[in-house]
Amino acid sequence: MDNIYFLILVALGILAIADLVVGVSNDAVNFLNSAIGSKAISFKTIMIVASLGIAFGAIFSSGLMEVARKGIFNPGEFYFDEIMFIFMAVMITDILLLDFFNTLGMPTSTTVSIVFNLLGAAVAMAILKIADVNGSFSDVVNYINTDKAIEIIIGILSSVVIAFTIGAFVQWVSRVLLSYHFQKKAKWVGAIFAGIALSAISYFILLKGIKGTPFADQTYGFIGGVTIKDFLETEIYKVALINFAFWALLSYLLIQFAKVNMYKVIIGVGTFALALAFAGNDLVNFIGVPIAAWQSYQAWVGSGIPASEFSMGILATKVETPTILLFLSGMIMVVTLWLSKKARYVADTEINLSREGEAKEKFQPNFLSRGLVRISIGLSTWASAVVPKSIQNKIDKRFEKPTVNLSKDKVLQLPAFDMIRASVNLMVAGILISIATSYKLPLSTTYVTFMVAMGTSLADRAWGAESAVYRVAGVLNVIAGWFSTAIIAFLASGVILALISFGKGAAISILLFAAVLLLVRNYISYNKKSKEIKVEDRLRRAESSSIQGVIEESAANIANVIKRSNKIYTNSINGLAKQALDSLKKNKKQGKKLALEIEDLREHTFYFIKNLEEAHIGASNFYINIMGYLTDMSQSLEYIGKVSYNHVNNNHKKLKYNQIKELKEIDHKLEEIFNGTQKAFEERSFEQIGVILDSKQELYDLVSQKIDIQVSRTRTEESSPKNTTLYFSLLLETRDLITAMMNLLEQYYREHDSTVEPATIEMK
Repeated sequence: MDNIYFLILVALGILAIADLVVGVSNDAVNFLNSAIGSKAISFKTIMIVASLGIAFGAIFSSGLMEVARKGIFNPGEFYFDEIMFIFMAVMITDILLLDFFNTLGMPTSTTVSIVFNLLGAAVAMAILKIADVNGSFSDVVNYINTDKAIEIIIGILSSVVIAFTIGAFVQWVSRVLLSYHFQKKAKWVGAIFAGIALSAISYFILLKGIKGTPFADQTYGFIGGVTIKDFLETEIYKVALINFAFWALLSYLLIQFAKVNMYKVIIGVGTFALALAFAGNDLVNFIGVPIAAWQSYQAWVGSGIPASEFSMGILATKVETPTILLFLSGMIMVVTLWLSKKARYVADTEINLSREGEAKEKFQPNFLSRGLVRISIGLSTWASAVVPKSIQNKIDKRFEKPTVNLSKDKVLQLPAFDMIRASVNLMVAGILISIATSYKLPLSTTYVTFMVAMGTSLADRAWGAESAVYRVAGVLNVIAGWFSTAIIAFLASGVILALISFGKGAAISILLFAAVLLLVRNYISYNKKSKEIKVEDRLRRAESSSIQGVIEESAANIANVIKRSNKIYTNSINGLAKQALDSLKKNKKQGKKLALEIEDLREHTFYFIKNLEEAHIGASNFYINIMGYLTDMSQSLEYIGKVSYNHVNNNHKKLKYNQIKELKEIDHKLEEIFNGTQKAFEERSFEQIGVILDSKQELYDLVSQKIDIQVSRTRTEESSPKNTTLYFSLLLETRDLITAMMNLLEQYYREHDSTVEPATIEMK
């Protein structure tokens, strides 16, 4: 039986490595986003700076592992076997939970995850112990460090509101003072801003960096004989003033004589600082539990006391973590940062929520986001009525963005936000984390950095009338994800602890196997999702500025849509014939995906028209009409896929043999048209479109004939209202599909014909 604890220790070591990987994938968003979003420095430089921050932060994080040993529960109330089971339940739950959020691309808090995993597992073990001796449920509080747990929870929740509010305020003030033309301001203005930002960030680095090193407890006469750590925590204003004077003067000299862009320096130093804080603060979330388990095992293995009788009061004492373990952990985190695709996927979520102007909105509006936006508009209207017009105009002028003329090929990709906002993000996050650290207040670095970024976005007017409901919905979704992290972590770790407690080794083996399967499944699912639509199958936005160019470019899109339409329609009919629910479900998703891609093209219409040359303005009508017909086609296909799936999913009666036969007859005829159209557009044989158009009436007549047959069938032999409704729906949507396709072909044929030179026509 003793071997089981050694095996648990080995398993926890492997889980620690996995947790480091999924943890970095989630938390990279904290320190990468400001630098990546502003494009102030190259991506390679950002990664190098962040890697150095992580490496130093990991090495300096010794002594921060207390939360895993005694921060949530009272270790003296548990025996060694119980502690090991708690740790195993915590690590399994933590990895699966973080990987789940990474796969969704949603940033969550590793701090909240580990805290509520520990809390859930400890409470579950406490309940089992109490139940074993027929004790009172109220005795649970004896096993849990309730004061510390409540302090952590309150600190984490309050940080959400504080970070958002202060981030918004500082960004608004910074923009009013500096505007979007900050590069043209006097050199002393940039120096003062750099002095404030760099003094805040450097204090943050000193506080977070020195605290975990042996130098923290050194005393020196020139600082009053107190330790460096105490001096930094108590003499905040003195340190801040000296810091500001130094950095402001240095910044002015660098701007004046070396022509250095101090905003880039701020972003680089801030990225390093937050990466250092992440590694120093959050490393405990990944390896704190396995290290506590290892130290528990060391204490027990030489004691000679049975595991079920060895009290774990030793965990209440402070034990230093070996530097070699911190170094190895740091290296794993650095490698993960460079290789993890999920880290960039999670980062994209926050960058798009804070982006200026157009972005592909990931979140859909809901009643709450709409309500909050309406309230904000109301408050804005009220403020406009109160604040004098002259002051409003002056403020509005500070928020006017510089006009950037994009080249016609749209090679230039604007940053998500400018360097002022990136600097404020890093500065405010650093200040808030520094203050919390100096007052020993727990918080989540994820919550702070994310909410600061959202606050600065709101204050900077990045959430305009066209994007506000989507962005607010995104923020609400992320916050909801944070709360669900806490609830799921608490409940899941408790359930897993109960399974381990009853099943011992067998349960641990099964749970580990299940965890591996889920991780592999999520990895495969993510890769499949990222490669789901090959490059050649994606619809491409029109970039040409002439009607002939648009005709050529859109031909590829039309061939793509026709090919996928053929497949979607055929799969719907075949799925109904075979009652293949899984096939119909996948087909319904394909229809929705096609509709979303075409919708994305329609949303590009504004930029397409802006890009047109004056001589080719007529191309806009052609493009708009083509988009309208493609939308009509996709809506018909989406509806056909949906009603077909719902019919089978609701276990309604199968369509009759004759109905299926008639639908297949239409499908066969449509397939001929689809194939001919696809070939014409792929080979640019536009004269073939005329041949296809000649079959239009034949198709209409075929569908009308089937409608008449079903009317007759309904009056004499049909007994299923659901079948009749489905069949008529399919026929009517098929007719709409044919109409949209033929209108598209006529529009294309007409426009192409009018743009072909007479000499070319004669040669043909």
